[in-house]
Parts: sequence; C-alpha cells; structure tokens
Amino acid sequence: MTSDLPVEVVGDGGGDQRWRTSVLCLAVGFGSRDDPEGQGGVAHLLEHLLMSAPLDGGSSLSERVERLGGQANAITGLDRMFFQVQVLGSQVPEVAGLLTRAVLEPCLDDGVLDTERQAVLQELAAAAADPSDTVQDAFLAALFPGHPLGRPVGGTAEEVRRLRLPDVLAVHREVFLDRRTALVCTGGTGPEEVAKHLAGTATTPTTGSVPAAVPLSEPAVEAWRPRTGGSDGFSWFATGGRAPAVDDPRRHAYTVLAQLLGPSPASVLYRTLRGREGLVYAFHTWERSYTESGAWRVLAGVEDGNLVRAQEVVRDLLLTVADRGPDPEDLAVARRQAVMDLVTRAERPWDHALTLSQETVLGTRSWSVSDGIRDLEQVTAEEVRLAAAAIAEHQTTVVRPAPESA
Repeated sequence: MTSDLPVEVVGDGGGDQRWRTSVLCLAVGFGSRDDPEGQGGVAHLLEHLLMSAPLDGGSSLSERVERLGGQANAITGLDRMFFQVQVLGSQVPEVAGLLTRAVLEPCLDDGVLDTERQAVLQELAAAAADPSDTVQDAFLAALFPGHPLGRPVGGTAEEVRRLRLPDVLAVHREVFLDRRTALVCTGGTGPEEVAKHLAGTATTPTTGSVPAAVPLSEPAVEAWRPRTGGSDGFSWFATGGRAPAVDDPRRHAYTVLAQLLGPSPASVLYRTLRGREGLVYAFHTWERSYTESGAWRVLAGVEDGNLVRAQEVVRDLLLTVADRGPDPEDLAVARRQAVMDLVTRAERPWDHALTLSQETVLGTRSWSVSDGIRDLEQVTAEEVRLAAAAIAEHQTTVVRPAPESA
C-alpha cells in the first residue's frame, strides 16, 4: 500500500470491459471472533451502523448508492467483514470515496445506534425462530467450544441491548481500524484506476495488523451417535467437523469432499440420501476456512421419522470414504464440480470480489482463478480420504429444534 492510499487496492487485472458495472468490496480482517468479552454482536451492529449512518451530513452510504441506481450490502462473518457496492463504471470515482469515508471515518451518534439496534434485534428474533438458522450457530458452538469462532455472529439479544455508543466507537477505533483492509475491485474497473481515484484522499489509513490466533482446544473424543430433535414433525441437523485454516493448502481436499458428498445429483451422498432412500428433499454441504481453523458440514431438513436414518447415511458414507478413499470416477466428478463452482463465482463480480479478498488474504498474496483451478485439480484421492477420516474421527452433530425446547 502506498502512503497516499487509505487501504490496499487489489483486483485480478485491469478491469473487464465487457462489464458496464463495477463492484467495490471493502474487506476488513475483523469479525465476530473479535467481539470483546461481554460485547457479543458488536461487530455485527457496527456493520449496520457504518452502512446506515449519515455520510457527509447527508443520507447514508446505502441510500446514496441506491439513489444512483446501484446496490449496496454488507456482511459480517466470523473473521471478515465486507462492505460491497455495485455501480456503473462512471460512478466509481464518486462511490469509491463515499465507501472508504463511510467505513473508515463514520459519524455515529445515539440516534442511528438506537435505530439500528432495533433492526438488529428484529434480525436476531427472526433467526431465533428459524431452526435452519439456529442449527448452524449451534453447530459452530459445538465445534469450537469456548473459542471465539464458536460465538454467534449476531451475539445475543441481551448483549446487543447492553451495548452503548462508547462501546461501539472504541471497537471501531481500537480494533476495526487496526486491522488489515483491502478494497477489492471486480467488473469493469480495475484496481489501478480505483487507486487513482483514492490517491491523496484525506481518509485515515488503516494500520494493517493481523489478529493474534487464539489456541483451539483438542476436539472431544466420544463415540458418534445420531441425535434426536424436539419438533413435532420437521427438524434440521448439521453434521461435520473441523477443517484446515485459510492458510493451509489441505483445505482444498475438504472443498472437493464437500462436492463428493454434496447436493448435486452426481454426488454419492445425493444418490443415497435423496435418490435411493428418499430421506430429504434438499440439503447443503460446504467448507469454510477461518483464521485458526475451518468448518466442514452437511445441513439438511428432514421429517422427524427420517431424522436418525439421514444422519446415519451421512456417517456411513464418511466412514466409507475414510476407509477406502473415493471412487475414482466420483472423485473426478467432484473435482470438476469444485472447479465449476469456482469459475462460475468468478464470472459473477459480486461473488468474485469476496473470493479475491479471501484467497489473496486481503491483498497479502497473489492469487488467480487459474491458481484456484490448479489447486482443486491436483487434489488426490488420499488427501480426500484423510479429510473424511479427520471429520469422521471427531464428527459433531446437532439438531434443532433441540429436545429440551420441545
């Protein structure tokens, strides 16, 4: 990052002139894992505030972008936060400055805090009423007990109600602005052009530190068993295990394993779970890598009469892959699907910006779609077998609604 730029500006080329729009994604190495003790949900609330606070004495960043005809959104993850806008290429010079000022130099007050706190509380209430949402929080809490990665991103309603403006301002000033930040450019405008628009701006630069890793406890060793739920008809279960961290190349095998046991009709899990036994209508399998570790999981909603058997099918197939390795043809299909998923995301500028921010680790290493394709195509049967074995050894399963809530 040059001294006259407030953030690192990254992309994967000079802009794709086939696109009339451009996506700018301000990605920050900060997320819910960084919430101070007793202030769960402050990162998520801060995200809301930065998008909704008055900007330059006028309307908010979200409103100003959408009045231009563009789109604006923000996401809080476990260890990343993303602020995205998509606008016409001619609007990039104006919007690039608005985005960096809104996020790095906000004007926050009690009025916008109270308004957004109420919006967040409504969001938390909606999530709490949805078992397909609560089961994912419960899965991460069980996978990372007592660790920041196991915290719910939104915190609890009680924690959010306790937050005050000085708390939020302190987190923004002392933690958020201290983290590495990158402005990722995709679509029609390349990083060099965006950097020219930001050069010499008065926006305070971020310092670019990396959070200290928090040690993980060893996974609990206990015999796996299927879980029962507490609903009167339909339940959701999440089952899986830890995966490698974002800087560990072994994570690519877990990505391929997610396709091998994924929701495609070409996957071995689909053929059994949905095709042969008809236990579910739809399910999802994915892997995410974070600072200290990652998570691999299968998420499915099932009638209660199918709940135990559906879990057993997932378990049995994991054990089969862990014991024998994947069938060669199934592995080839899984690799092709993983590559296709990467490529199709790269052809959607909004999604590609998120991928670039993750794979370049906020601009600290080079990466291209070709690199990603190569990494996936080189995943071996033994690497997938070892991934399945690691998950099966410490497999974690949770069900919602939980039995005690029935």
